Amino acid sequence: MNWDETGSETDEPTGPVLDDRLVDADADGEDTAVEAALRPKDLDEFVGQEKVREQLDLVLKAARARGATADHVLLSGAPGLGKTTLSMIIAAEMNAPIRITSGPAIQHAGDLAAILSSLQEGEVLFLDEIHRMSRPAEEMLYMAMEDFRVDVIVGKGPGATAIPLELPPFTLVGATTRAGLLPPPLRDRFGFTGHMEFYAPAELERVIHRSARLLDVGIDADGAAEIAGRSRGTPRIANRLLRRVRDYAQVKAEGMIDREIAAAALKVYEVDARGLDRLDRAVLGALLKLFGGGPVGLSTLAVAVGEERETVEEVAEPFLVREGLLARTPRGRVATPAAWAHLGLVPPTHGAKGQQGLFGA
Repeated sequence: MNWDETGSETDEPTGPVLDDRLVDADADGEDTAVEAALRPKDLDEFVGQEKVREQLDLVLKAARARGATADHVLLSGAPGLGKTTLSMIIAAEMNAPIRITSGPAIQHAGDLAAILSSLQEGEVLFLDEIHRMSRPAEEMLYMAMEDFRVDVIVGKGPGATAIPLELPPFTLVGATTRAGLLPPPLRDRFGFTGHMEFYAPAELERVIHRSARLLDVGIDADGAAEIAGRSRGTPRIANRLLRRVRDYAQVKAEGMIDREIAAAALKVYEVDARGLDRLDRAVLGALLKLFGGGPVGLSTLAVAVGEERETVEEVAEPFLVREGLLARTPRGRVATPAAWAHLGLVPPTHGAKGQQGLFGA
Protein backbone atom coordinates (compact mmCIF):
# COMPACT_ATOMS: atom_id res chain seq x y z
CA MET A 1 0.00 0.00 0.00
CA ASN A 2 1.31 3.46 -0.95
CA TRP A 3 0.46 6.93 0.33
CA ASP A 4 -0.72 10.02 -1.51
CA GLU A 5 0.23 13.69 -1.13
CA THR A 6 -1.95 14.11 1.95
CA GLY A 7 -0.52 11.05 3.64
CA SER A 8 -3.57 8.88 2.83
CA GLU A 9 -3.28 5.37 1.42
CA THR A 10 -3.45 4.85 -2.34
CA ASP A 11 -3.13 1.85 -4.64
CA GLU A 12 -1.15 3.79 -7.24
CA PRO A 13 2.16 2.00 -7.92
CA THR A 14 5.46 3.68 -7.37
CA GLY A 15 8.58 3.20 -9.44
CA PRO A 16 11.65 1.24 -8.46
CA VAL A 17 14.16 2.89 -6.18
CA LEU A 18 17.90 2.54 -6.66
CA ASP A 19 19.70 2.83 -3.35
CA ASP A 20 23.44 2.52 -2.76
CA ARG A 21 23.52 3.83 0.80
CA LEU A 22 25.77 2.25 3.38
CA VAL A 23 22.71 1.46 5.53
CA ASP A 24 20.67 -0.04 2.69
CA ALA A 25 19.50 -3.52 3.76
CA ASP A 26 19.40 -4.86 0.19
CA ALA A 27 22.47 -6.77 -0.98
CA ASP A 28 24.81 -5.40 -3.63
CA GLY A 29 27.52 -7.23 -5.55
CA GLU A 30 30.14 -6.74 -2.83
CA ASP A 31 27.74 -7.94 -0.13
CA THR A 32 26.94 -11.09 -2.07
CA ALA A 33 30.62 -11.97 -2.41
CA VAL A 34 31.43 -11.29 1.26
CA GLU A 35 28.27 -13.02 2.56
CA ALA A 36 29.38 -16.23 0.87
CA ALA A 37 32.43 -16.27 3.13
CA LEU A 38 30.64 -15.09 6.28
CA ARG A 39 27.48 -17.19 5.93
CA PRO A 40 26.98 -19.81 8.70
CA LYS A 41 26.78 -23.38 7.49
CA ASP A 42 24.35 -24.90 10.05
CA LEU A 43 21.64 -23.90 12.51
CA ASP A 44 23.97 -24.09 15.51
CA GLU A 45 26.23 -21.49 13.92
CA PHE A 46 23.34 -19.19 12.92
CA VAL A 47 23.03 -16.20 15.30
CA GLY A 48 19.65 -14.85 16.39
CA GLN A 49 16.08 -15.76 15.35
CA GLU A 50 15.83 -18.20 18.26
CA LYS A 51 12.17 -19.18 17.74
CA VAL A 52 12.50 -19.70 14.00
CA ARG A 53 15.71 -21.73 14.48
CA GLU A 54 14.13 -23.94 17.16
CA GLN A 55 11.00 -24.60 15.11
CA LEU A 56 12.92 -25.18 11.88
CA ASP A 57 15.30 -27.55 13.64
CA LEU A 58 12.35 -29.73 14.67
CA VAL A 59 10.94 -29.72 11.13
CA LEU A 60 14.25 -30.79 9.59
CA LYS A 61 15.10 -33.44 12.20
CA ALA A 62 11.65 -35.00 11.86
CA ALA A 63 11.98 -35.09 8.06
CA ARG A 64 15.39 -36.74 8.29
CA ALA A 65 14.05 -39.31 10.77
CA ARG A 66 11.26 -40.21 8.35
CA GLY A 67 13.65 -40.32 5.41
CA ALA A 68 11.41 -37.81 3.62
CA THR A 69 11.91 -34.40 2.05
CA ALA A 70 11.25 -31.47 4.36
CA ASP A 71 7.97 -29.58 4.20
CA HIS A 72 7.84 -26.43 2.10
CA VAL A 73 9.11 -23.41 4.07
CA LEU A 74 8.06 -19.75 3.84
CA LEU A 75 10.38 -17.14 5.37
CA SER A 76 9.18 -13.56 5.68
CA GLY A 77 10.85 -10.44 6.97
CA ALA A 78 12.85 -7.38 6.00
CA PRO A 79 15.90 -7.63 3.72
CA GLY A 80 19.21 -8.61 5.30
CA LEU A 81 17.90 -10.74 8.18
CA GLY A 82 19.10 -14.14 6.93
CA LYS A 83 16.39 -15.66 4.72
CA THR A 84 18.83 -16.73 2.01
CA THR A 85 21.25 -18.05 4.61
CA LEU A 86 18.53 -20.17 6.22
CA SER A 87 17.56 -21.61 2.84
CA MET A 88 21.14 -22.77 2.32
CA ILE A 89 21.24 -24.19 5.84
CA ILE A 90 18.03 -26.14 5.12
CA ALA A 91 19.70 -27.69 2.07
CA ALA A 92 22.85 -28.48 4.06
CA GLU A 93 20.90 -30.01 6.96
CA MET A 94 18.94 -32.19 4.51
CA ASN A 95 22.16 -33.05 2.60
CA ALA A 96 20.49 -31.88 -0.60
CA PRO A 97 21.48 -29.61 -3.49
CA ILE A 98 19.91 -26.16 -3.73
CA ARG A 99 18.60 -24.25 -6.74
CA ILE A 100 18.28 -20.45 -6.33
CA THR A 101 16.00 -18.19 -8.35
CA SER A 102 13.63 -15.27 -7.74
CA GLY A 103 10.05 -14.23 -8.36
CA PRO A 104 10.87 -11.45 -10.88
CA ALA A 105 12.81 -13.99 -12.98
CA ILE A 106 9.69 -16.15 -13.38
CA GLN A 107 7.35 -14.18 -15.60
CA HIS A 108 5.74 -17.09 -17.45
CA ALA A 109 4.45 -20.50 -16.42
CA GLY A 110 6.93 -22.03 -18.86
CA ASP A 111 9.83 -20.49 -16.92
CA LEU A 112 8.68 -22.25 -13.76
CA ALA A 113 7.95 -25.51 -15.57
CA ALA A 114 11.51 -25.58 -16.93
CA ILE A 115 12.95 -25.14 -13.43
CA LEU A 116 10.64 -27.68 -11.78
CA SER A 117 11.16 -30.35 -14.43
CA SER A 118 14.95 -30.25 -13.91
CA LEU A 119 14.85 -30.66 -10.11
CA GLN A 120 16.39 -33.75 -8.53
CA GLU A 121 14.65 -35.75 -5.81
CA GLY A 122 14.93 -34.00 -2.46
CA GLU A 123 16.41 -30.82 -3.99
CA VAL A 124 15.73 -27.47 -2.31
CA LEU A 125 14.33 -24.75 -4.56
CA PHE A 126 14.88 -21.29 -3.07
CA LEU A 127 12.49 -18.74 -4.54
CA ASP A 128 13.37 -15.23 -3.38
CA GLU A 129 10.81 -12.42 -3.60
CA ILE A 130 8.14 -15.03 -4.19
CA HIS A 131 5.41 -12.38 -3.99
CA ARG A 132 6.65 -10.91 -7.31
CA MET A 133 6.07 -14.07 -9.33
CA SER A 134 3.59 -13.85 -12.21
CA ARG A 135 0.05 -15.10 -11.62
CA PRO A 136 0.15 -17.95 -14.22
CA ALA A 137 3.37 -19.28 -12.68
CA GLU A 138 1.87 -18.92 -9.22
CA GLU A 139 -1.10 -21.06 -10.17
CA MET A 140 1.20 -23.72 -11.61
CA LEU A 141 3.14 -23.72 -8.35
CA TYR A 142 0.01 -24.69 -6.38
CA MET A 143 -0.18 -28.11 -8.02
CA ALA A 144 3.60 -28.59 -7.96
CA MET A 145 3.79 -27.97 -4.21
CA GLU A 146 0.79 -30.12 -3.32
CA ASP A 147 0.84 -32.99 -5.82
CA PHE A 148 4.40 -32.79 -7.23
CA ARG A 149 2.93 -32.51 -10.68
CA VAL A 150 2.50 -29.81 -13.33
CA ASP A 151 0.36 -29.70 -16.44
CA VAL A 152 2.30 -28.47 -19.48
CA ILE A 153 0.03 -26.93 -22.12
CA VAL A 154 0.97 -27.85 -25.68
CA GLY A 155 -0.62 -25.96 -28.56
CA LYS A 156 -3.11 -23.10 -28.58
CA GLY A 157 -6.84 -22.64 -28.85
CA PRO A 158 -9.26 -25.59 -29.10
CA GLY A 159 -6.42 -27.95 -30.00
CA ALA A 160 -4.38 -27.25 -26.90
CA THR A 161 -3.52 -30.29 -24.82
CA ALA A 162 -2.45 -30.52 -21.18
CA ILE A 163 0.36 -33.02 -20.65
CA PRO A 164 0.83 -34.02 -16.99
CA LEU A 165 4.44 -34.02 -15.84
CA GLU A 166 5.33 -35.86 -12.65
CA LEU A 167 7.92 -34.16 -10.42
CA PRO A 168 10.26 -35.72 -7.87
CA PRO A 169 9.57 -34.69 -4.26
CA PHE A 170 11.33 -31.39 -3.53
CA THR A 171 11.33 -28.68 -0.85
CA LEU A 172 10.34 -25.15 -1.82
CA VAL A 173 11.76 -22.39 0.35
CA GLY A 174 10.00 -19.12 -0.42
CA ALA A 175 11.27 -15.78 0.86
CA THR A 176 9.32 -12.54 0.91
CA THR A 177 9.60 -9.08 2.36
CA ARG A 178 5.85 -8.55 1.93
CA ALA A 179 3.98 -11.61 3.14
CA GLY A 180 0.65 -9.79 2.88
CA LEU A 181 0.93 -9.81 -0.93
CA LEU A 182 0.94 -13.61 -1.09
CA PRO A 183 -2.48 -15.05 -1.98
CA PRO A 184 -3.93 -17.33 0.72
CA PRO A 185 -3.91 -20.45 -1.53
CA LEU A 186 -0.15 -20.14 -1.93
CA ARG A 187 0.53 -19.24 1.70
CA ASP A 188 -1.52 -22.22 2.92
CA ARG A 189 0.58 -24.71 0.96
CA PHE A 190 3.68 -24.07 3.05
CA GLY A 191 4.12 -26.56 5.87
CA PHE A 192 6.22 -24.15 7.94
CA THR A 193 6.13 -20.36 8.07
CA GLY A 194 8.77 -18.36 9.90
CA HIS A 195 8.87 -14.61 10.40
CA MET A 196 12.33 -13.06 10.73
CA GLU A 197 12.54 -10.33 13.37
CA PHE A 198 15.00 -7.46 13.57
CA TYR A 199 18.03 -8.30 15.71
CA ALA A 200 18.71 -6.98 19.21
CA PRO A 201 22.02 -5.11 19.69
CA ALA A 202 23.48 -8.00 21.72
CA GLU A 203 22.75 -10.43 18.86
CA LEU A 204 24.36 -8.07 16.36
CA GLU A 205 27.46 -7.87 18.56
CA ARG A 206 27.76 -11.66 18.28
CA VAL A 207 27.39 -11.38 14.49
CA ILE A 208 30.09 -8.69 14.35
CA HIS A 209 32.54 -10.64 16.54
CA ARG A 210 32.05 -13.75 14.39
CA SER A 211 32.49 -11.79 11.14
CA ALA A 212 35.56 -10.00 12.53
CA ARG A 213 37.18 -13.37 13.27
CA LEU A 214 36.48 -14.62 9.75
CA LEU A 215 37.78 -11.36 8.23
CA ASP A 216 40.81 -11.40 10.55
CA VAL A 217 39.92 -8.00 12.01
CA GLY A 218 40.85 -7.01 15.56
CA ILE A 219 37.85 -5.61 17.48
CA ASP A 220 37.03 -5.24 21.17
CA ALA A 221 33.63 -5.47 22.88
CA ASP A 222 33.08 -1.70 22.91
CA GLY A 223 33.89 -1.40 19.22
CA ALA A 224 31.43 -4.17 18.34
CA ALA A 225 28.74 -2.53 20.50
CA GLU A 226 29.27 0.81 18.73
CA ILE A 227 28.81 -0.76 15.30
CA ALA A 228 25.85 -2.89 16.45
CA GLY A 229 24.02 0.17 17.76
CA ARG A 230 24.14 1.79 14.31
CA SER A 231 23.19 -1.29 12.28
CA ARG A 232 19.38 -0.87 12.22
CA GLY A 233 18.86 -4.34 13.69
CA THR A 234 20.11 -5.94 10.45
CA PRO A 235 23.09 -8.34 10.19
CA ARG A 236 23.81 -7.42 6.57
CA ILE A 237 24.18 -3.75 7.53
CA ALA A 238 26.29 -4.71 10.55
CA ASN A 239 28.70 -6.65 8.32
CA ARG A 240 28.85 -3.79 5.82
CA LEU A 241 29.60 -1.22 8.53
CA LEU A 242 32.24 -3.56 9.97
CA ARG A 243 34.01 -3.66 6.60
CA ARG A 244 34.00 0.14 6.32
CA VAL A 245 35.25 0.56 9.89
CA ARG A 246 37.95 -2.03 9.14
CA ASP A 247 39.11 0.11 6.22
CA TYR A 248 39.30 3.19 8.45
CA ALA A 249 41.12 1.28 11.20
CA GLN A 250 43.70 -0.09 8.77
CA VAL A 251 44.52 3.42 7.56
CA LYS A 252 44.17 5.37 10.82
CA ALA A 253 44.63 2.96 13.74
CA GLU A 254 46.88 0.04 12.78
CA GLY A 255 43.88 -2.21 12.19
CA MET A 256 42.43 -2.43 15.72
CA ILE A 257 38.79 -1.40 16.22
CA ASP A 258 37.60 0.06 19.53
CA ARG A 259 34.66 2.33 20.34
CA GLU A 260 36.56 5.51 19.51
CA ILE A 261 37.74 4.23 16.14
CA ALA A 262 34.29 2.83 15.25
CA ALA A 263 32.59 6.13 16.12
CA ALA A 264 35.15 8.15 14.17
CA ALA A 265 34.87 5.88 11.13
CA LEU A 266 31.08 5.96 11.04
CA LYS A 267 31.13 9.74 11.42
CA VAL A 268 33.15 9.85 8.21
CA TYR A 269 30.50 7.68 6.53
CA GLU A 270 27.69 9.89 7.97
CA VAL A 271 26.01 7.14 9.99
CA ASP A 272 24.96 8.58 13.35
CA ALA A 273 24.60 6.90 16.73
CA ARG A 274 21.06 5.73 15.96
CA GLY A 275 21.84 4.43 12.48
CA LEU A 276 20.45 7.39 10.52
CA ASP A 277 22.42 8.49 7.47
CA ARG A 278 22.48 11.70 5.44
CA LEU A 279 19.16 11.07 3.69
CA ASP A 280 17.35 10.16 6.90
CA ARG A 281 18.59 13.29 8.67
CA ALA A 282 17.77 15.45 5.62
CA VAL A 283 14.17 14.24 5.67
CA LEU A 284 13.84 14.82 9.42
CA GLY A 285 15.62 18.16 9.22
CA ALA A 286 13.31 19.46 6.48
CA LEU A 287 10.25 18.22 8.33
CA LEU A 288 11.29 19.92 11.55
CA LYS A 289 13.00 23.11 10.37
CA LEU A 290 10.98 23.98 7.27
CA PHE A 291 7.55 22.67 8.23
CA GLY A 292 7.55 22.91 12.03
CA GLY A 293 7.19 19.15 12.43
CA GLY A 294 4.29 18.79 9.98
CA PRO A 295 1.88 17.62 8.87
CA VAL A 296 3.26 17.95 5.35
CA GLY A 297 2.57 16.04 2.14
CA LEU A 298 5.04 13.49 0.78
CA SER A 299 5.70 15.29 -2.52
CA THR A 300 6.36 18.58 -0.76
CA LEU A 301 8.76 16.87 1.64
CA ALA A 302 10.57 15.19 -1.28
CA VAL A 303 11.02 18.49 -3.09
CA ALA A 304 12.38 20.05 0.10
CA VAL A 305 15.19 17.46 0.33
CA GLY A 306 15.85 17.33 -3.42
CA GLU A 307 14.89 13.67 -3.80
CA GLU A 308 12.27 11.74 -5.72
CA ARG A 309 8.99 11.06 -3.93
CA GLU A 310 9.60 7.28 -4.18
CA THR A 311 13.06 7.62 -2.64
CA VAL A 312 11.70 9.36 0.44
CA GLU A 313 8.75 6.97 0.76
CA GLU A 314 10.53 3.65 0.14
CA VAL A 315 14.10 4.34 1.27
CA ALA A 316 14.00 6.79 4.18
CA GLU A 317 10.55 6.52 5.71
CA PRO A 318 10.36 2.82 6.73
CA PHE A 319 13.25 3.11 9.18
CA LEU A 320 12.16 6.52 10.47
CA VAL A 321 8.67 5.15 11.16
CA ARG A 322 10.04 2.01 12.81
CA GLU A 323 12.28 4.13 15.05
CA GLY A 324 9.31 6.26 16.12
CA LEU A 325 10.79 9.42 14.59
CA LEU A 326 8.14 10.01 11.94
CA ALA A 327 4.44 9.19 11.63
CA ARG A 328 2.23 8.79 8.59
CA THR A 329 -1.16 10.31 9.26
CA PRO A 330 -4.23 11.14 7.12
CA ARG A 331 -3.08 14.77 7.18
CA GLY A 332 0.48 14.06 6.07
CA ARG A 333 3.90 13.26 7.53
CA VAL A 334 4.43 14.36 11.12
CA ALA A 335 7.56 14.36 13.27
CA THR A 336 7.30 12.74 16.68
CA PRO A 337 8.72 14.23 19.90
CA ALA A 338 11.60 11.73 19.57
CA ALA A 339 12.60 13.33 16.25
CA TRP A 340 12.95 16.75 17.85
CA ALA A 341 15.04 15.23 20.63
CA HIS A 342 17.26 13.27 18.24
CA LEU A 343 18.22 16.37 16.25
CA GLY A 344 18.56 18.45 19.42
CA LEU A 345 15.76 20.84 18.49
CA VAL A 346 12.93 22.31 20.56
CA PRO A 347 9.45 21.92 19.04
CA PRO A 348 7.49 25.17 18.57
CA THR A 349 4.62 25.66 20.98
CA HIS A 350 2.00 25.79 18.26
CA GLY A 351 3.49 22.63 16.68
CA ALA A 352 3.27 20.75 19.96
CA LYS A 353 -0.36 21.76 20.39
CA GLY A 354 -1.13 20.83 16.81
CA GLN A 355 0.28 17.35 17.31
CA GLN A 356 -1.39 16.56 20.63
CA GLY A 357 -4.30 14.86 18.93
CA LEU A 358 -1.97 12.86 16.69
CA PHE A 359 0.10 11.35 19.48
CA GLY A 360 -2.31 11.48 22.42
CA ALA A 361 -0.04 13.85 24.35
